[in-house]
Amino acid sequence: MNLILNILWFVLGGVISGTLWMLAGLLLLLTVVGAPWAFAAFRIGRFSYAPFGRQAVSRARPDLGTGCMGALLNVVWLVLGGWYLAIQHITIGAGLCLTIIGIPFGLQHLKLAIISLAPVGTEIVRT
Repeated sequence: MNLILNILWFVLGGVISGTLWMLAGLLLLLTVVGAPWAFAAFRIGRFSYAPFGRQAVSRARPDLGTGCMGALLNVVWLVLGGWYLAIQHITIGAGLCLTIIGIPFGLQHLKLAIISLAPVGTEIVRT
């Protein structure tokens, strides 16, 4: 079932979402300073291509992306780039929620909008 949902997801906005996340990661890698955000963007980008059967959770182990440093990185991310990815997910999600068939996909876009506001410290796990 997850395979069918992921194929439909890819066609109904997943390709756009995942590509925008990957583009954000590539732009961040152009600078050395943007590397912590780039790796988070790549992780969420892969998740954005096929989200069904996986979920985003906060990392439990302490590292650069957790704790006070992770919170600071997420604040900088929100100000510099997270808002446009959130707007993109909200726009696509609202459009998909207008149809009955698109509601599960629209809700997934809204979940990704929340993740796009603070991706540092987020880990993707299989459900």
